[in-house]
Amino acid sequence: MDQSIFRAYDIRGKYPSQINAETVREVMPTIVKALAMPPKSPKTVVLGHDARLSSPELYEACIEALGKEKGVRVMQAGLITTPMLYFLVNKHKAAGGMVVTASHNPKEYNGLKMVRAGAIPVSGKDVLARMPKNGK
Repeated sequence: MDQSIFRAYDIRGKYPSQINAETVREVMPTIVKALAMPPKSPKTVVLGHDARLSSPELYEACIEALGKEKGVRVMQAGLITTPMLYFLVNKHKAAGGMVVTASHNPKEYNGLKMVRAGAIPVSGKDVLARMPKNGK
């Protein structure tokens, strides 16, 4: 996995060479840990995507990967903006949230912007620091 996709405010790279459905599935267990969700179950994670052509594929990969995480319930928000993600996480008192987006970057980019409860941002660097070393 290309470690340069782990940025200060998100996980972002060129689609599909740096970030794709497989990348999302691989990194999702670590993202769930980085969300620092409370031990109660179920934990709701709000999930949305922007209008980029590659976003629906990455969104579906997120749904699939989150579905494998024990005690996580996905609230599918569909097409949303990043501020809408923040609003929904707070309104529904969700444990966290993600939006598939590359923000202001050119159309060949995509990624994940992540927040904890209260819409507190999760850094891509934080996710990278929690990634298992050597595939373990």
